[in-house]
Amino acid sequence: MSDRDLAPRRLGLPDDFVFGVATAAYQIEGGVAEGGRGPSIWDTFATRPGAIHHGETAEVACDHFHRWPHDLDLMAELGIPAYRLSLSWSRLQPTGDGPLNPEGVAFYRDLLRGCRERGIEPYVTLYHWDLPQALQDAGGWPERRTAELFGAYASLVADALGDLAEHWITVNEPVCASFLSYWWGMQAPGHTDLSEAVRAAHHLLLGHGLALRTFRERRPAAKLGITNLVSSLAPATASAADASATADLDIRFNRVFLEPVYHGSYGPDVAAVFGDQGLTETESDTGLVRHGDLALISAPMDFAGVNHYTNTLVAADPEAWNGARMIQVEPAPTDFGWSDTPEALSAVLQRLAAEFTDLPLYVTENGATFGDYATPDGAVHDPERVRYLAGYTAALADARGGGADVRGYFLWSFLDNFEWSWGYSQRFGIVHVDFGTQRRTPKDSAYWYRDLIRAQRAPLAAAAAASQEGIPA
Repeated sequence: MSDRDLAPRRLGLPDDFVFGVATAAYQIEGGVAEGGRGPSIWDTFATRPGAIHHGETAEVACDHFHRWPHDLDLMAELGIPAYRLSLSWSRLQPTGDGPLNPEGVAFYRDLLRGCRERGIEPYVTLYHWDLPQALQDAGGWPERRTAELFGAYASLVADALGDLAEHWITVNEPVCASFLSYWWGMQAPGHTDLSEAVRAAHHLLLGHGLALRTFRERRPAAKLGITNLVSSLAPATASAADASATADLDIRFNRVFLEPVYHGSYGPDVAAVFGDQGLTETESDTGLVRHGDLALISAPMDFAGVNHYTNTLVAADPEAWNGARMIQVEPAPTDFGWSDTPEALSAVLQRLAAEFTDLPLYVTENGATFGDYATPDGAVHDPERVRYLAGYTAALADARGGGADVRGYFLWSFLDNFEWSWGYSQRFGIVHVDFGTQRRTPKDSAYWYRDLIRAQRAPLAAAAAASQEGIPA
């Protein structure tokens, strides 16, 4: 991509296309022992030696719990029209059961009002991995009771906060909250049990279905969806072995979470892989998949959320995990070693539209980490991220041209933050955070994104001005 192609320009997207930024409560809020908040599984996980890079914690993180007015002011100054944020379950309901914590409710009402007062449309996620520790002590997501309590929690949130936002996401990336957390041990609570992970996966989807039902009962006008992480996977060679390994990983990463939501069943391929752990095509009275579960999980939604980061080739390798070696498609310049291949985002969106759903699609996360730093003059230059964003935002129009009804894009992330097990070593933000002083510095990418949004909105602004002056637009 030439430097000329990097200039922000109108992308041929609909005038009402939504551009925004995204964050998650645990990664930015801090204040973990303030405002009546209870401990979450991530607070506990962070105390485990070796679990988090350099033993870092999110006790302070970006101190957004205290600095949110300034953060929203900065967002407004950059002209960001939409903000995807999450609610901390343990801040709103410290033990995961019982009434909501009034201080938590007040915090989020202030935050959501603050968005609206600044002309920022909130898109709110109910669950972004911060399970109250009390629920984990009782078994966590492998227990059906957790899904039932999540449905009850969603009902309370609908009553307490549902008047302040139109768009709601039930669960963020169930693959991470189940497999990474209960099977691969990479995320809280750090377990390594396949059976636990599969039960957690089903109960996260069931929790989505129960939350969808109770929230819609309380707020019929709300627009509701779920966000799934969707990886782009392709065989490394034309060999049958690589094709088979790719198909298997697609089941384990993508289809096990997409099929029940959009097709209303765990298909035969999913059941063949996970049937021994209880994921069956048929429902029963006493098994993991109970009568009525799939109807709840696949109940009608208003949109589909898609998170996308990686583009991976798969090679059969008997010595690798599950017999498959994963190779990032080049170029892979990010600090995580992930690909910078915008065509993968377009392909993922087109696949969802062709194989799974005709719902409006929102890219609810997409971004990259780079070793950003403040120069002596106080600026933060991140040309790699500008190049990355230029490619991935252009891919949105390509996806629409290929038949995907893409309606919005939320850049991950607004702020550098606590990047889960990686601590503060990975910077996703378009705003640099000096974690020692909490100083915020917009990076070059923040101004580039501001100008991109302005370019999309220019026809609307011209039409509005013409209307005020009585000139035909």
